[in-house]
Amino acid sequence: MSWLIKDEKYLWHPFTSLQEKKMPLLVKKAKDCTIYLENGDELIDAVSSWWTNIHGHGNEELVKVLTDQAQNLDHVIFAGFTHKPAISLAENLLRITGYSFSKVFLSDDGSTAVEVGLKIALQYWSNIGQTNKTKVLALEGGYHGDTFGAMSLAGKSDFFKAFNDKFFEVNSLPFPTEESIDEIEALIIKLNESETVACIIIEPLLQGSAGMRMYSKYLLNRIFEVCKKQNILIVADEVLTGFGRTGELFASLHQTVKPDIIALSKGITGGLLPFGATLINQKVVAAFDSNDKLKTFFHGHSYTGNAICCAVALKSLELLERNACTENRQRIHLAHLNAQNHIRKHAKVKDCRVLGTVLAVEIENGESSSYFNNIRDLLYDGAIAKKVLLRPLGNVIYTIPPYIITNEELDVIYKVIAEILDEI
Repeated sequence: MSWLIKDEKYLWHPFTSLQEKKMPLLVKKAKDCTIYLENGDELIDAVSSWWTNIHGHGNEELVKVLTDQAQNLDHVIFAGFTHKPAISLAENLLRITGYSFSKVFLSDDGSTAVEVGLKIALQYWSNIGQTNKTKVLALEGGYHGDTFGAMSLAGKSDFFKAFNDKFFEVNSLPFPTEESIDEIEALIIKLNESETVACIIIEPLLQGSAGMRMYSKYLLNRIFEVCKKQNILIVADEVLTGFGRTGELFASLHQTVKPDIIALSKGITGGLLPFGATLINQKVVAAFDSNDKLKTFFHGHSYTGNAICCAVALKSLELLERNACTENRQRIHLAHLNAQNHIRKHAKVKDCRVLGTVLAVEIENGESSSYFNNIRDLLYDGAIAKKVLLRPLGNVIYTIPPYIITNEELDVIYKVIAEILDEI
């Protein structure tokens, strides 16, 4: 096919077998919701380029901020130095989250934002002298990144088979449903009967890599409530769900009970630059505010607090809070609901679900629902052939578009999904 690159030799692509016979598509440029290939083909980016691009590709305001900041200050060591973009970004992250937190630790991406949150949660108990509190809880099916701490949180899986014996122990809880919530509460209490549980880490309302699995605010709040009563720190992994993806600006902060720590990335810079942030509440921060140097959080990255990333993230927050962006998210949600009414009637659809700007279609093909379901390549290739970028999670095909996507582009995505269902 004309869009295949036949001479790529040196790049090792993520989540891709080295025996992959199809070479990657060669991209020339991207603008708004369109990816332009070198051969002249155009694709609708229906997945926001791995869930990052919330304002569309090549947003002029973000690009201008990036350019202006690079000409002024690109980067400086963040230990012992600071700068206005980082200060303003921290202030606005605390403001936009309703001042539920008091400190912001900057890092590089989603995995590192999660690692920071996990390490802070564990060191908190050590700092206050409760060294027995070391257990970590996580939900079955969770996916928190690819560094070792983040991999451990996901438990033993085929993804990480080569490393399973290197992980620290994590106690897995069932996925939240009306049927399982009582069991989850009882299990949390049982695991903490000797008061040894340090924290729980959870993707609020939406498990992305597990197949866009969704659960209700009611169930999330019940988990948060029992953890608070059990004196267990709550770490919310909002790498995917942050910045409006679930309809609310942050999925976990609209509960009666608030998390102690929240990890952010993906949409934080509007998809322009890799960046991460971890927000920590005052209760946890206080345990590190000590003259004892051994209670310092000894963690950092070479590019922590990168000035360009901070400036772009700050502008992305400004765009996110504009009425136009709020209206666009609501428009996408309503369009998804309308499409859901039609798609769920298809004979090959096992489930069709919507949360905020996410629409997920679970397809029945005689195999279990899994990332490794054999139908995945058929779905992906079928969408590409129809000029839409969809990246199925096994037998789950989904769209999580940039907020600026037009109704016409949404209609094309829904039409392509329907055609693929017919052609399976």
